Amino acid sequence: MDDDGVLDRLGSGKYLLITSYKKDGSQAATPVWVVRDGETLGVWTPADSWKVKRIRRRADVLVGPCDVRGNPTGEQVPATAEICDPATTDRYRGLVARKYGVSGRAVLLGSRLRRGRAGTVGIRVTLA
Repeated sequence: MDDDGVLDRLGSGKYLLITSYKKDGSQAATPVWVVRDGETLGVWTPADSWKVKRIRRRADVLVGPCDVRGNPTGEQVPATAEICDPATTDRYRGLVARKYGVSGRAVLLGSRLRRGRAGTVGIRVTLA
């Protein structure tokens, strides 16, 4: 399948499994909401989460579709992840609100009240 097909499939799914790497090289997989952002995928997450710390240290990740519990529902593909600037993070918030509707807006509001705007970051995922 071509990259556009993979991006479409992953971006249209409800959950994305991001597998990042710990200091010892072992894998840590986390299910997250996902949005399509042009030729990349976007994720919105707490800034102090372990996945953000792992991605800052090592940008290569695996991504694939999954269910809400993180059980893979398809093949994982290699990708590169990067922590986004505040403007891109805001854009991802808007995309999450649009894609996930009422539940997305409720989670965004709760997060803003609990952590403030600086308490979350976007993660841009580019397929390898």
